Amino acid sequence: MARAVERMTYPHTRVVEATETLAGVSFPDPYRWLEDDTEEVRSWQRAQRELADAWVLQWPHYERLREMVAHLHVDHRPVLPRFAGGHWFRVHLPRGAGQAQALVADEPMGAGRVLFDPTTECPERPPFLSWISPSPDGRTLALGVCADGSEQNMIRLVDVATGALLDDPPRHVVMDAWTGGVHWLPDSSGFFFAGLTGTALDGEQVVYLHRRSPQVSTVRVDGPAWSQERHWRTVLIAPQGRYAVAVERVLTPIPLAIAELTDEPLRWRPFVTSVPGTLAGHIIGNEYIAVTDVDAPRGRLVAIDLDAEDPNDPGCWRELVAESDAVIRSVTPVGDLLYLKEFVDTYARVRIVDTAGAAHGQVPLPGRGALVDRLPLTSLIPQGHPDQFVFGYSSLTTSWGIYRHLPGHTDIQTLAEPRVQLDDVYVEDRWAVSADGTRVPYHVLRRTDLAVDHPRPALIFGYGGYNTPWVPEFPGAMAALALSGGLFVHAHLRGGGEFGLEWWHGGRLRNKQNCFQDLYALAEDLIAAGLSTPRSLAVTGLSNGGLLAGVAVTQRPDLWAAVIPRVPVLDLINCRDGYSRAATSLEYADIDDPDEVHRLATFSPYHLVRDHTAYPAVFLEAGETDPRCPAWHASKFAARLQAATASDAPILLRVWDNAGHGGATDQNTVMAQHTHWLAFALCRLGLTPPDPSDTVISS
Repeated sequence: MARAVERMTYPHTRVVEATETLAGVSFPDPYRWLEDDTEEVRSWQRAQRELADAWVLQWPHYERLREMVAHLHVDHRPVLPRFAGGHWFRVHLPRGAGQAQALVADEPMGAGRVLFDPTTECPERPPFLSWISPSPDGRTLALGVCADGSEQNMIRLVDVATGALLDDPPRHVVMDAWTGGVHWLPDSSGFFFAGLTGTALDGEQVVYLHRRSPQVSTVRVDGPAWSQERHWRTVLIAPQGRYAVAVERVLTPIPLAIAELTDEPLRWRPFVTSVPGTLAGHIIGNEYIAVTDVDAPRGRLVAIDLDAEDPNDPGCWRELVAESDAVIRSVTPVGDLLYLKEFVDTYARVRIVDTAGAAHGQVPLPGRGALVDRLPLTSLIPQGHPDQFVFGYSSLTTSWGIYRHLPGHTDIQTLAEPRVQLDDVYVEDRWAVSADGTRVPYHVLRRTDLAVDHPRPALIFGYGGYNTPWVPEFPGAMAALALSGGLFVHAHLRGGGEFGLEWWHGGRLRNKQNCFQDLYALAEDLIAAGLSTPRSLAVTGLSNGGLLAGVAVTQRPDLWAAVIPRVPVLDLINCRDGYSRAATSLEYADIDDPDEVHRLATFSPYHLVRDHTAYPAVFLEAGETDPRCPAWHASKFAARLQAATASDAPILLRVWDNAGHGGATDQNTVMAQHTHWLAFALCRLGLTPPDPSDTVISS
């Protein structure tokens, strides 16, 4: 039960006579001024921060929760070790440290030697280590560092023998880690990388070739004829090192062009340029072997001859593995074999085939859980060892471990044990039925010693967008809710990629409302089953999941006790910058069509707030340097809610300094963020963290 609170007094927030117009359709924008970078806005954010901090810090169990969060928040999707030049390179986060180091060792997870320590670069505010990429000869380590949490990073080059920084890396800004940083030429003489031409908000990226010898130079790669749209793009090197492959699009990558690396200068020839879907794979021999959803919504494995007369024609593709009930997500070449990463009812499976498509068994995973893989483009980035399948694995009860499978073996080797195991905790797989009859899966995590004969507080965590599978991985700090006697609910909503292309299309663009209906169906299923009630139900999500939470509180305020949108996008009508235009057009609506803009407004949370409505408790958090979902989304929404609500439930806003979208935030800040919003959630749900000596955690 939520505790009684007095009506809150919020910082004064002025309104302005402003409108936002999209495709000729205008909407009032009374808090437009909160988008500005002014002292008035910063002062207002500080006042909101002080209010939010005072609210959560007065909770008597805050320190106990902070200790629990510190124990649970470990190894969030680890970077896998990479083999090059006879050595293993990896990212290592020491316990209690805010930033990770780059190490080189003789074994995948050996003690090794520190090559780069962010604290030596800037002791007062160490930069974030975004990615690493060793040269094939193992003599140079390229890495990316981000100084402000925004994920935008600069390239550093380290001499592996001495650990010294080289003084002539490219000076371009790299958008994030999604393209893998840099991709070395086979002879280690240089590398390809994608750099921003302007700001991250503009989102325009260009590919460059940086040569280290015979002399240092950086030239733009224009040969592949990139599309005019804003896409993530990069050039990858084929496993055998003979070809370069120009790849475009992060969610549905295609191999636009190929070039033989022996040609000087490189001569690009178009390859697959116009297929209506994904073609994500690798050049093996004289074929491009890839996972595709063309004519196979759940994915199939195909091979395309590099000299095919029309590689855009699926009729000339050779099918190696047909579509099935499993969702094939990516393919990794290991020696002469291919490892297929798949989903079976949301859980991970790894199937092994050869280049003729013949089956060679499966990798015996440690249990029912998830692999590190998520975005289709990132699955193409080299990791591990060319003759070993190195992978990260996690489950809803076990934090990430790192493992290795050797072709022909029937077992796996543990390279790094999971740091945390939840003992005496049970996972129940359930299905809800959405408004249109679609079955929607979800998982419920709870302690086994708690009776299920009465409703309990519950927190739903979901995303549902951008073809991104919300894999059943370790919930990290959020496990504190289950350990405190509540239910942690991991949702699989349409718009994600858990069930292939149709699951994505079923919850995007004109079908976007299905994603929200799936959430409401899941919440109502919990209530109907007697597992929870509207007075003890909360929802949270990040980014597009933050939008999900914002829509939930405005479309169905009656359904929740607490709502926590984190790094959210909440004003969908404001599409002034290139990044937001591209992101909105891809997932939500055609922003050049007035009818579509009207539909967009039906789930733009900022525009759905209604005066004199009893809204539940809301805690919004954002990062000051976030280029994907700028902090003003949360600020404007908080201002609108604070002015409109007719209830006594608090509406709090916390904007974090030197923090962005979450992918490059100092770990100490991340733990403070988790402790703040979880304190809010547990307090509103009436939960108390157990004494540390009584927790069901082992490590």
